[in-house]
Amino acid sequence: MCDIWKTRDNKIFGVRELQAQLESIRNLGVQWVVFSGGEPLMNPELPQVSSILRAEGIRLTLLSTGLLLKKYAESVVRDFDEVIVSLDGPPGIHDKIRCIPGAYALLKSGVKAVKKLRPSMRLTARSTIQKANHRFLVETACTAHALGLDGISFLAVDVSSTAFNRLPILDNSRTAELGLTVSEVAELEQGVEALIRDSAAKFGPDFIAESPAKLRRIVGQFRATLGLQKPQAPICNAPWVSAVLEADGTVRPCFFHDPIGKLRDGTTLQSVATGSAAQQFREQLEVDENAICKNCVCSLNYSG
Repeated sequence: MCDIWKTRDNKIFGVRELQAQLESIRNLGVQWVVFSGGEPLMNPELPQVSSILRAEGIRLTLLSTGLLLKKYAESVVRDFDEVIVSLDGPPGIHDKIRCIPGAYALLKSGVKAVKKLRPSMRLTARSTIQKANHRFLVETACTAHALGLDGISFLAVDVSSTAFNRLPILDNSRTAELGLTVSEVAELEQGVEALIRDSAAKFGPDFIAESPAKLRRIVGQFRATLGLQKPQAPICNAPWVSAVLEADGTVRPCFFHDPIGKLRDGTTLQSVATGSAAQQFREQLEVDENAICKNCVCSLNYSG
């Protein structure tokens, strides 16, 4: 689960920071920008930043907890092409994991507000599988369907990296709190097979983003965490087609690998993304063999 919300920094990527990188964005041929967080809707300059990027013809995706979706529904439907909300399970499970009473109700009202203003807007869910919700895959998908969402994707919880403000790496107690035991992995496998078997009849084709093979890989990831099988890297081209730009200017080849540079006065995204450190990283990276890649829970295979 993401720990970015725990940071005490109030840094944002705003209009000034974007204006300094517009030439780089054009030169790099950026086609798609995904706003993540924390919660992007807490950025007071998000509407202006989105407007500038839309004027460049760039596709915009918002990743949101959904808690503020109703409040900012008008700007969301105006400024974004699609929205992906976090859904941790059916209502009670979602609220328990979020540690916010009424979190599901806020999410539901936000989805309703967005759909009312722009019925055709693509609005999907993403669910991170962990100990507290691993028994509820089918119920989670049913909840997404009942909300009127256009689909849902699943991924395994990350318990092996320092990504998403995880410093240091999770201790054993936190890993045990999020990870699965051997018997729980068996329960997850049963849930995955039920989801694969029943999803088309329950939700129609393509409502579940992952193929059966990708859903079964999630089970394998939990098995690998327990040492029951060798970890296997997914197909991924993230470092070659994208970059992660953090609020403080740090640039990474993906969420999990070390930074390849930082935007400072006079430093551009183009110079970092095409610089010697970035080139050397890409030249030396063997995804199939890299330990970080083998434990990756959130890969990208972008084909344009």
